[in-house]
Amino acid sequence: MGNYGEGSGKCVKPLEIGEEKESAVLDEKKEEPTSVSISAVDSKLGSTKGPLDLRKNVIIAPKRYNYNEIKNITKSFTDKLGQEGYGIVYKGNLPDGQIVAVKVLTETGDNAEDFINEVASISRTSHVNIVNLLGFCHDRKKRALVYEFMPNKSLDKFISKNGSLSPNEDLEWEKLYEIAVGVARGLEYLHRGCNTRIVHFDIKPQNILLDEDFCPKISDFGLAKLFKKKQSIISMLGARGTIGYIAPEVFSRNFGVVSHKSDVYSYGMMLLEMAGAKRLLK
Repeated sequence: MGNYGEGSGKCVKPLEIGEEKESAVLDEKKEEPTSVSISAVDSKLGSTKGPLDLRKNVIIAPKRYNYNEIKNITKSFTDKLGQEGYGIVYKGNLPDGQIVAVKVLTETGDNAEDFINEVASISRTSHVNIVNLLGFCHDRKKRALVYEFMPNKSLDKFISKNGSLSPNEDLEWEKLYEIAVGVARGLEYLHRGCNTRIVHFDIKPQNILLDEDFCPKISDFGLAKLFKKKQSIISMLGARGTIGYIAPEVFSRNFGVVSHKSDVYSYGMMLLEMAGAKRLLK
């Protein structure tokens, strides 16, 4: 889902990098197929209602909604929270009264893979530092994702455009440290805690949501890729991520091989931005 604001930086979609060939090591490693149809996602998710049963530590599939239900949840899309490159986020209420954020994707064929990636990736997770996907909608060309509502929006809201923390929304070092540790724990879970390793490929402040207690939750899995745990090297044909946070090896294989450590690079760039913003404010 990403940030609730008016834009989240320039995001690089997967693209071909000339005729550059993968290294011999990459050629030997077969990438686990991740391009699946919506029917394949449905078969994985089933029709179980509800999100995650944290008390039993059991992952329950998100509920599938039709477009009319999404309209009812958002009261005909009246309360806009923000806009992203691939959709608009609205505030809504489930029938039981729970407040949610609904990301309605633009009606183009370009984001079909992103939608499938996001549903397939998050539906496999259950962690305090990963955003909770409550449901989704795939009704012909209408696509939407229903998430738990994050009242403090995203981390970038506390970092101004000139690279400093907003004076009116200052976060103390202790809170910034807690946010950094929470994101690290979420990444460790994606890389080592899931049955299938998930590499996010777009870690940045805009994709770190904050709940009422400023507990960070990694969001926006549109560019994520799923791999077998034993697979340490990732074979990719193109770059993906946001300029300024992309690991060098993701953009060009001349810098080495792609792995889950590429997320760690993006995480490091985010930490530098957080620390630099705090220092500039002082």
